[in-house]
Amino acid sequence: MKKKAIIIISVILIILISAGGYTANMFGVFSEGNKGQYSEVNEMQTQSILKGKTIIFLGSSVTFGYGSLGESFVDFLEASDGIIPIKEAVSGTTLADLKSSSYVSRMKTIDVSLKADAFICQLSTNDATKKVPLGEISEGFNLSEFDTKTVAGATEYIIAYAKKTWNCPVIFFTQAKYDSAEYEKMTELLYEIKEKWDIEIIDLWNNESINNISEEERKLYLVDSIHPTKAGYRDWWLPEFQSALYKTVR
Repeated sequence: MKKKAIIIISVILIILISAGGYTANMFGVFSEGNKGQYSEVNEMQTQSILKGKTIIFLGSSVTFGYGSLGESFVDFLEASDGIIPIKEAVSGTTLADLKSSSYVSRMKTIDVSLKADAFICQLSTNDATKKVPLGEISEGFNLSEFDTKTVAGATEYIIAYAKKTWNCPVIFFTQAKYDSAEYEKMTELLYEIKEKWDIEIIDLWNNESINNISEEERKLYLVDSIHPTKAGYRDWWLPEFQSALYKTVR
C-alpha cells in the first residue's frame, strides 16, 4: 500500500510540474519550513486592534503563498489578529496592465461596496523579472492620466483607484532583498510615488533585520530567493506586518 501511495503522489507531482511549470522546490512540498507545526501561529492577539478589520490584499505569488502551499502572511494575520481578508492574489502576475490577470485588471473585480479598513498591495517581483518599463510619475491624479503599461503608471492607477473606491489607507510592501537591480529601481520609484500620494510602505527590501539572517534561517524561511515558506511568513515577515498595521489601521 505504501509503495502504491508513493507512486500515486509521484504521478500527481509530475502532472503538476508538466501543467503548471512548478518544481518541487517552488511548490514547497518538501521544505522544512512548510511542516505542519508552522501552520500554527505563535500567539493569538486577542486584543488586536486589527480584529474584525476588513483588509484587501492585491498581489501575485508572494501574497498568495506560492512557496508555502497557499498559506501566506495574509492567512497568518487572519489567524493571529482576526482580520477579515480579501485575498486577490494570482501567481505570475504583474502590476503593469499587460494581461487580463494583471493587478490593474483584477482589482476591478473586488467588490466596490466593501467597507475596507486598509488596502495592501505587493510590489510585484514579476515586473522586475519581465523587465517592464519603469515609466514616469505623472503630474496629475486622475485615472485616465496613468500609463498602466509601466510600473509607475500601474502603481499610481492602483493607488488612485483604491483611494477613490474604498477611501482607506493604501499600503505597499516590498520584497525582502534578493539579487535584482530591476527590483531595486522599482523600490526607489515607489518612494518617489509615496511622496506624491502619501501612502505607507512596509519596506522589507531595505530592512536590515529582515535581510540579515543566517544561512540556516534562510533555508528554513525560503524555498528560493523570493518565496517564503510557512515558517518564513510566520516568524520572519508577520511581525513586520503587524507592527506596521498596528500603527496605520484604525
